[in-house]
Amino acid sequence: MKITVIGGGPGGYEAAIYAAKKGAEVVLVEKDKVGGTCLNRGCIPTKAFLASYDTLETVEQAKSFGINVAGEPEVDYPAILARKNKVMASLVKGIEFLMKKNNVTVIKGFGSLVDKNTVKVAKDDGTEETITTDYVILATGSVPIAPPVFKYDGKRVITSDEILDFEQAPKSLILVGGGVIGCEIGQFLAAMGTEVTVVEALPRLLAPMDEDVSKQIQRQFKKDKIKVVCGDGIAEVNPAEDHVDVTLSSGKTLSADYVLVAIGRAPFTKGAGLENAGVEMAERGRVATNEYLQTSVDNIYAIGDIINTPFLAHVASKEGCIAVDNIMGAKKVATYHAVPGCVFTNPEIANVGKMEWQLQKEGKEPGKDYKTGTFEFKGLGKAQASGHIAGFVKVIVDADDVLIGAEIVGARASDMLQVLTTAIQMKLKAEEVADSIFPHPTMCEAIMEALHDVHGMSVHKA
Repeated sequence: MKITVIGGGPGGYEAAIYAAKKGAEVVLVEKDKVGGTCLNRGCIPTKAFLASYDTLETVEQAKSFGINVAGEPEVDYPAILARKNKVMASLVKGIEFLMKKNNVTVIKGFGSLVDKNTVKVAKDDGTEETITTDYVILATGSVPIAPPVFKYDGKRVITSDEILDFEQAPKSLILVGGGVIGCEIGQFLAAMGTEVTVVEALPRLLAPMDEDVSKQIQRQFKKDKIKVVCGDGIAEVNPAEDHVDVTLSSGKTLSADYVLVAIGRAPFTKGAGLENAGVEMAERGRVATNEYLQTSVDNIYAIGDIINTPFLAHVASKEGCIAVDNIMGAKKVATYHAVPGCVFTNPEIANVGKMEWQLQKEGKEPGKDYKTGTFEFKGLGKAQASGHIAGFVKVIVDADDVLIGAEIVGARASDMLQVLTTAIQMKLKAEEVADSIFPHPTMCEAIMEALHDVHGMSVHKA
């Protein structure tokens, strides 16, 4: 059995290795570097930057912990950039090693379908290679959205792709979009000395989250001296030689060295030759699949950002393995009721399952159709001892006490979330999870307290 994977991002490369481990002959086609957007232009480089930000903050707060550091800390941006690139290069090299170890053939070039069993690869040197295959997994990912109104030029009007390679932090930046990408990059650059203004058309930052979560990050941005304009859109963008002028829908005008457009991403299927094989499309440029991730063509599967599932690297990775299993004869169905999402700001934000606003939109009544339990980190000994007192845990249960949603705002929120993700995936009750013993002193005790709070039994809640 021969499987060809088009796209070497988290979904594609993991599917390739997984398929090879299950005994298939595997070819991976990638137009750039293995690891895709996540490793090379998204998740990993931004986390490397944010690690530098965390270190800077630790040094700045050292005195309050009884540690005296001589002089003010200085930001060496080129060194931060070099470290980021080193981390990325190391991870790319690691994936390339895994490909060789698992006998996955990697072909660099732009892959497209000729028909259901043929993939054409256009290489950088102008040559072409044709692959005959039994199955295809489409994993071509997504690209940043930049509508014409922004006059995107990659110079003064940029996306997250360009900002990650700047040799110096810009003096000023208008960041359009108060979502995950905007908040992470905005907070990092503000710490590096950039004057940041975030413009969000919706009423608040991180609008897909519950309001109490959004308020927490907006309070932090105020402390960080990040200007935030919510409930206002972009009417006009005029890039000049050395700056960009922006007119908002309200008529207000802004000016900065750069405008960074971070309003979302769109599926990337242009030139993939899907029509040649008869692959049907769905709304908003997505590829249509059934519950088994199979397209309208029986031997072609699609995963990740090009299908109608959450735009998250870990979702693509899971889908890649499910697609392989189904190619091998299984009938696995992907489930999405417990998809974890993380925002690596300070404090971190993590959520899984349903949120309160979604339940209320569905007509559910608090106290009747669902209950919540909350606990603030400042009530924990570990939080006080470590100085990480900002934030809280919120859990949501249905009328039968089954966990259906959770949100964490605070230090290491992304690491703690898995306890609740597993509980929601397994449809456990709050009482069942709360009955387990949580280690002390730890930050995750806030989860235990929030679970007990569902029934009004949190010992440390005032």
